[in-house]
Parts: sequence; C-alpha cells; structure tokens
Amino acid sequence: MRLIQGRVPLAVAARPAVTSVPPVLLRRQARCVASEPAGLCRALSSSSTSSSGSMPAARWPLPRCSLPPAAAACSSAAAAPRRRPRAGAAPAQAEAAVAAAGASLEELRGALQLYNTMARTKQGLRPREGMGDKLQMYVCGVTVYDYSHIGHARVYVAFDVLYRMLSQLLRYDVQYVRNFTDVDDKIINRANEAGEDPLALSARFIDEFHTDMRLLGCLSPTDEPKATEYIPQMVETIQRIIDNGHAYAVEGGDVFFDVASLPGYGRLSGRQQEDNRAGERVAVDGRKRSPADFALWKSVKPGEPSWESPWGAGRPGWHIECSAMIRSVLGPVIDVHGGGRDLVFPHHENELAQSQAAAGCCDKPHLHEGTDFVRLWMHNGFVNVDSEKMSKSLGNFFTIREVLKSYHPLALRWFLVATHYRAPVNYTQRALEEASDRAYYVFQTLADAAAALEAAGDAGAAAAAQAEADAREGRGEGAALAQAVRESLLDDLNTPAVVGALSAPLKAVNDLLTTKAGRKNPNR
Repeated sequence: MRLIQGRVPLAVAARPAVTSVPPVLLRRQARCVASEPAGLCRALSSSSTSSSGSMPAARWPLPRCSLPPAAAACSSAAAAPRRRPRAGAAPAQAEAAVAAAGASLEELRGALQLYNTMARTKQGLRPREGMGDKLQMYVCGVTVYDYSHIGHARVYVAFDVLYRMLSQLLRYDVQYVRNFTDVDDKIINRANEAGEDPLALSARFIDEFHTDMRLLGCLSPTDEPKATEYIPQMVETIQRIIDNGHAYAVEGGDVFFDVASLPGYGRLSGRQQEDNRAGERVAVDGRKRSPADFALWKSVKPGEPSWESPWGAGRPGWHIECSAMIRSVLGPVIDVHGGGRDLVFPHHENELAQSQAAAGCCDKPHLHEGTDFVRLWMHNGFVNVDSEKMSKSLGNFFTIREVLKSYHPLALRWFLVATHYRAPVNYTQRALEEASDRAYYVFQTLADAAAALEAAGDAGAAAAAQAEADAREGRGEGAALAQAVRESLLDDLNTPAVVGALSAPLKAVNDLLTTKAGRKNPNR
C-alpha cells in the first residue's frame, strides 16, 4: 500500500483511486476510532456523505463507511453544547454490540476500574443510590487569557475519552461539567497589557478554546459554567465557611481560609500542614494567620472588575470558584472530579477543604467516608517537551494552534492517547512525526479497504455485510478487536493498549490488500 510518509499536513493529496471525504467525516471517523475502535472492522460498507465542517480543509483519503451509531451521535452532540444527553437513549445497535461482547451491560459496568488519586489505587465506579444511571463529572477548565496549550489538550482529550467510555460503552447518563475561569489575576494583567476589557478578553478566548476542542474532536460538555455567572453563589459559600469557623475577613475587605482550622487538610495531596505554603497566584499576605491560608475573596483594586459582597467590593479567589460552581450545578456530592496533576495541590486540595468547611462536616477527624464531596479524583500526567517540563520561561511552550500549523489534529490526538493518561508524555518532533504517520496509516488502510470492496462490486458488498454481521454477533476478528478495546478502556482508560490492539488487524487488512493469489497488487 502506498503511504504518504512524514508529517500529515493540513492538506494532503489523496490518491486518485480513492475518493476524498469531506472534513466532517474525518471528525466522525476520528470519534469512531477514539470511542468505538471496533468501527475499524465494522465500518466498511459503502455510503456517501457531503458536508462541510469547521476544521481546516484536510483532504485525507478516508473510507466512505457506515459509522457506528454512537460515533454518529458524537458529531451531533459536538454541535450542541450545554445540552444534556437523555438517559437510556442508546440505540438498538449498541444493545446488540454489548450482547455480542459475551457480557451483559452490568458485567461491563462492574469491570470498570479507575485510579482514584485520593485512595492511591484503582476503584470501581457506580452511580450513587437514588441516581439511577446518572453519573456526574466535573473537570477543571481553563483560565481564559490566552490560546490553550498542549498541556490543556492532554487534559481534555483524556477526559473526553472517559466521557465517551462512560456514556457510549457503559451507557450511563453522564452530566459532564467543565468550567471557565473568566476572572483572574492573569486575565486582568493580560487585559491591562492589551488595553482590553478583562471580560471581553476572556470571552474572546473562550471562543478560541471551543475552536481548539472541536479541532481535537472533543465532545462538548453538558454544562460549561463561567465563574462570573456564579458570583452570588461564591459569596454565599464564603459566608457559610466563615459562619462555620473556617475563614476570616481582614482589614481591607479580603477573606482568607483558615487552613489550621481543618486538621484533615492535605490528605488529597499527601502534604502535611507544616510543609504547606500559600501556593497561590499572589505573594504571601502579612494579614494572614498562616502563610498557608489562601484567599476566598479579594478586595477591589483600580481597573479590575468587581462585585459587591458583605466584605466590600471585590472578586472571588481562584479556588472558591470551582467549589461554588460544583455545588450550584451538580450538588453537594459528585462522582468524578478531574484535572491535570498540577492541580492536586493547591487547587484541588483547597477545593476539598472549602467544600467540607461549607458543608459544616468538619467537627470530625475529616475522614467522612461517603460524605466527601468527590467520590473519585482523577488526574492526568504532565506534558514534557524534549524531556523538560513545558514552561514559558524555558521557551518550550507550544499552543494547540501552533502545533496544528504543522500537524493534523488527529495526529496530535493520536500522540496524546498513545501514552497512558496518568503517565508523563514527552512531546518531541519525532514523536509527533510518528503519531502523524500512524494516524495516516489507519485511515489510508480503511480507505484502501473501502476502495477494494467497492471495486469488487456485489461480492465486495456481500463481504462487507458479512463482516459487519460477524462483528455484531460476536464472531471473527472484528469481535475480538472490540473485546480487546473494551477491556483496555475499562482498565483505567488504557488507551496505549487500545492503540496496540489495532496493529494486528490493520496489518492483516494490508496483507490482504497487498497480495491476491500470491501476486503483488500493481496498484499498491
């Protein structure tokens, strides 16, 4: 098979023998690979599509295939942000796919194991009593003052895989919430530098973030709250923490959380209180009772956006935003809270402290099993660049947009899922080249297979129908691949194993296409 080597640029010349498919199908097929890789074996029957998408005009030679129903649903969901999925809306084909796996839906759900940062081990996950099939997931979003970088891409691709697995494979009704921090010191500083209103700047970069996520094939969350939409709830939460004896106001209108009042502080990160410092985005304030205390409310400063509060005009601190939005949008207890490993401390540690303090459950040893506001904490590993931590100060900082000037979005997504989400990933040009080649190889193989089936006429159509029926009924290599994919995803999102499982089937397809009756195919 003739493959185009090297990077996969945003415009790739397709072979004349293969029909180029519009970018929208490229996005759909990407979702098929990410969420239901069994589609690699099943999606070979001929169908046509013609539509345009918002991605760059990629001209990959892709198969004209019938996508799995879940993958097709992904495309429509991506165009409808903030819309909750209906519980129990899985199509009949999904029921058949589960049955073909040789396991019931309950058995698949029972096999799920996810690593809990708090417990330091893998655990199962089921809906809470009285919640039916509903799971609630909150992932910390970006502070919108600039274009998103590849570290952000890693976070949101990882949790996109989790969202797809929970909602499509296990068919839970997942409420996925990802917030925006649209008021913050960094936003204000950048706006002052640019002579722009801080809220206008944050709104602009929210739009840019959405573009990046669409390019990477990430589904839209069901809710995307902005910090500025929940200021009253933040004020109410801060007042509750003060009333419960875990925060204090100081002269000038600032409010700080009293870390020493919470003996269990540090159990998420494993830090001792005496080892902690403020860990904030601002310098230590002499008005604090302890350097480890952190800001819940910041008094107004000239030129900054502000809101009224019992302590005077000001704005919320970084950590209180997520605590208040989680409680307002999802309730006092959620199933999954995710983010990058860098958020374990101080952000998530402080979220946990605030939420416990606001709930008034802090008169115990702070080990209230079953009453913590998060049941399972998940964190992805860092992104290193040429074996060094990605940092603006080191000059090795890359935005998603910069990467996509040279590589196709699917190449970046493939690079990210080829490493386990909890492990550090080393970003190098060579690694992107390899991911680009591999992603292209997958779609070129599918394109060649589709072309061969089409060229075979009725016999090809019959072969495609039989392969699809075999996979649906749990027979043949397609079913074996689907089973391997399911088992890998259920084992703490082991996407590298999924990527590895594709190798043998792809090679088998290429071997069949390369030879016919022992002769080399002259067109390959």
